[in-house]
Amino acid sequence: MATIRAFKAVRPTKEYADCVLAAPYDVMNRKEATEMAAGNPASFLHVTRAEIDLPELENPYAPQVYQKGKKNLEDFIEKGILFRESRPMLYIYRLEMDGRQQTGIVGCVPIDAYLDGTVKKHELTRVDKEIDRINHFDVCDAHTEPVFLTYRDDMRIRAMVEGAAAHENPEYDILTPEGVRHRLWRMVDRDLVAAIIRLFEDVPSLYIADGHHRSASACKVGIKRREENPDFNGEEAYNFFLAVLFPDRDLRVFDYNRTVKDLNGNTKESFIAKLKAAGFEVEEKGSDIYRPEKRHTFGMFLEGVWYRLTAKPALIPEDAIGRLDVSILQEHVLAPILGIADPRTDKRIDFIGGIRGLAELERRTRTDMKVAFAVYPAAIEDLIDVSDQGLVMPPKSTWFEPKLGSGLFLHELSEGGKKQ
Repeated sequence: MATIRAFKAVRPTKEYADCVLAAPYDVMNRKEATEMAAGNPASFLHVTRAEIDLPELENPYAPQVYQKGKKNLEDFIEKGILFRESRPMLYIYRLEMDGRQQTGIVGCVPIDAYLDGTVKKHELTRVDKEIDRINHFDVCDAHTEPVFLTYRDDMRIRAMVEGAAAHENPEYDILTPEGVRHRLWRMVDRDLVAAIIRLFEDVPSLYIADGHHRSASACKVGIKRREENPDFNGEEAYNFFLAVLFPDRDLRVFDYNRTVKDLNGNTKESFIAKLKAAGFEVEEKGSDIYRPEKRHTFGMFLEGVWYRLTAKPALIPEDAIGRLDVSILQEHVLAPILGIADPRTDKRIDFIGGIRGLAELERRTRTDMKVAFAVYPAAIEDLIDVSDQGLVMPPKSTWFEPKLGSGLFLHELSEGGKKQ
């Protein structure tokens, strides 16, 4: 049974919303964040990536980074860029890109749902990244960015949400330079909010689409606050984390492609021979970009030429993890031929989200990499299947677009911003 809860959001005033809206903290490096926020003192990157307002630091996780984020957040509220809602509510959040839209509900989910497995995971997390967000949330006393959750589509919830959005004007309607439209509606009808909360009690599971580090960190901050407040009753804000919940039918999963720095001592000819011996059909496609057209086919760009690799049936197992194309590529090419045993730590491999396009694979092989692989995207059903079995996908298996905006709604961990 899924539980969602209304909350008192901290969010931008209408006049500042388009200035505040920023990309998620983890899709750029410091240099890119600095460039994105340049000339915009209201950008939410001043909160989520506060190191851009400090001298270059050897340690990007230094305590002063989190203190600066807290100070910038307090300044945003004091200056009226952000304000606190007067009462708890849910929100409708709609993203539109390339003519497709996904409509979700913004609310809070109990950390206990994460602990008991109602919120299901499909990725491993890195300790350093968890600690970063733990410190950020705890010092800022707020969940500054939501977790992206999905659930199996429920037509009753869909009808209520879409009906509410159709009859109200959005609080925000922002079109970014990248062509993504962000709209947010307040759910002011208490009866509607109560009805949606009741319907989610019939939803058996929620699935993390994006935000494994944010959810794990929010949970650990909540546990830390419980230990600091042994008389907690479970209703305190820190017992919940901020999320946007989208029905699975709305979501689009992009490919997550790979580039490798060298051929592990192979020549082009010996490498292709090893691919064939490993169980792939290899077909030269020429200089035009080749995009895989179905599962178990791969595009490969090597020395200015595109190839189609087709995995023969013997390479395709039945299990939920093994049959993923990223698994097939890892188990039969990256590890045994190119020597990349652990793609999470090996510096010779890089990952490129499909939103960047396959031309980016060509560019990288012509600059700092040797070979690139275009992977057919996983399906949302793959994610749900893996999560339901309690399994873990290989790293960088899914890339979701559009990304959630940052700064349009925050969840404070203490009532009225006063830490408990």
